[in-house]
Amino acid sequence: MTGRGRSVRLFLVEGTPSGMITAEIMNWTGHLLVAPRAKLPEVLQRPEAQKTGVYFLFGEISEIGGKLPVYIGESDNVARRLLQHSKNEDREFERFCIVTSKDLNLTKAHTRFLENKITIIARDSDRADVLNSVEPALGVLPESDIADMEYFIEQIRLILPVLGFDILRERFVSPYNIGKEIKIELDTKVEIVPLVLRQSRKGLEAKAVERDGEVVVLKGSLAEMNPEFAMNQYHGLRKKLIDDGSLVPNAERTFLEFSKDVLFSSPSAAAAVIYGRNANGRTSWLVAEKGKTLKAYQDERQAAE
Repeated sequence: MTGRGRSVRLFLVEGTPSGMITAEIMNWTGHLLVAPRAKLPEVLQRPEAQKTGVYFLFGEISEIGGKLPVYIGESDNVARRLLQHSKNEDREFERFCIVTSKDLNLTKAHTRFLENKITIIARDSDRADVLNSVEPALGVLPESDIADMEYFIEQIRLILPVLGFDILRERFVSPYNIGKEIKIELDTKVEIVPLVLRQSRKGLEAKAVERDGEVVVLKGSLAEMNPEFAMNQYHGLRKKLIDDGSLVPNAERTFLEFSKDVLFSSPSAAAAVIYGRNANGRTSWLVAEKGKTLKAYQDERQAAE
């Protein structure tokens, strides 16, 4: 993904942001259409829905701080496949997106390739709960077509966040570990800010990095094992991290420990999971190099601009 400015053309088909929206990029043959499930009958009548393409079925996030459920598929007639999904009681979705081409050059082999690669990217992003039970088969393409489809995917990854879906954003893999000093730096114009949790009387320690509003808590950070607080809004997310092994008892069995780097949607989500209670992440985290809260650091930067 480059840092160049780009123009994305959005069209509100019905004149309202809650209805059908199409998205295009100048000089790109791709075409995206996003709509709520209630608009499915209208979408099925549109010419782009009769084409070969890939599609996303988006569910609802079940808990605060959780991941967006998504099913990714492909078809040589997107309308027919969406209609089948709508009749399947086990395939719940609230919004959907179809990706087709404005020309007729997108074939079944192309969409199989796209479905496979996009599904892998969505899983690797750590921002989505991918509902595909099996990994889609990879279509066989010549080298030149593979290059074209990789460019096609780059454009989809660019447009989807504009439409409110960040499931294909590149995952931030921290180059740091719990024992390594980390410094504020710029990565392709995006600031990476090192964070440490406020000192705790119990010896609770955690390190993280903040990037674009998201927070990655580093492997080896600690969290409360048995918090003495009422259930909080991130209780479900904390339980899921325990269940999937992201949070495990430390060697002394005094705290939970992060077994890997874990991405959170906000500083508050990260702090709440660590403390086991609601927390203001902007005051719970300190900027490591500055010794001041994330809130104070951000406020100073805003005042200076």
